Amino acid sequence: MQHTVKVNDIALGRGRPLALIAGPCVIEEEETTFEIAAFLKKMAADWNIPFLFKASYDKANRTSINSYRGPGMAEGLRILAKIKAALGVPVLSDVHRIAEVDAAAAVLDVLQIPAFLCRQTDFILEIAKTGKPVNIKKSQLLAPWDIRHVVDKVISTGNRSVLITDRGTMFGYNNLIADFRGIAIMQQTGFPVIFDATHSVQTPGGKGDCSGGQREFAPILARAAVAAGADGIFLEVHKDPDKARCDGPNSLSLETLCDLVPRLQAIRNIVAPAA
Repeated sequence: MQHTVKVNDIALGRGRPLALIAGPCVIEEEETTFEIAAFLKKMAADWNIPFLFKASYDKANRTSINSYRGPGMAEGLRILAKIKAALGVPVLSDVHRIAEVDAAAAVLDVLQIPAFLCRQTDFILEIAKTGKPVNIKKSQLLAPWDIRHVVDKVISTGNRSVLITDRGTMFGYNNLIADFRGIAIMQQTGFPVIFDATHSVQTPGGKGDCSGGQREFAPILARAAVAAGADGIFLEVHKDPDKARCDGPNSLSLETLCDLVPRLQAIRNIVAPAA
């Protein structure tokens, strides 16, 4: 059975339009974050693509103790709530601790389980019990067929609003590879599968005290993922990726999306036209 997942007025899944989840890796200054969200909303409206805004209030899984993590939960959720109210867009962010769940669920439209936490049963159950849509980031250490166990943990609570996001698989040290067979395999759970094209070109820890990346390949992987049947694309974007405080090497510029998004839609309309 194929499930359609509703996030406010957006429906994700088979027979639905390709969805876009995009935003900066982490919330930086409020003005910058708001400006990126406003740009993305307008672009999404121009191309008539369902859009969810993503930005992390705390990146608790940075490589170095000295890396920027974000403004923290209270300030970050305040900024996301302001963006949500002012722009009318659904908001999504990582949650890293059980203690954050209630506060996050009061603001976020989608609660994201970080890749490194997708096997933490108690944490997953607490996220799922909110009843909010849950985006499971498949660990880069997890086989695609094993994601069904994570999905089973979520739906054991009665929550059937599940998104699965592939972000590449470890391929030796400091490298990831995208296995597009995984999209079809994970769709066998019956839930929508999103492809994270920017994290999939990350080189984890590749710069010693932080991760590197090869952003020039992200559009190629995004196009391939849509051709393979992905229900949505996840992209980290920034006004100036070279100056981003987190994941800059694998982030795309805003201008790149204006060319990429219509290409993705064209591919989607060929391989899986909306009903």
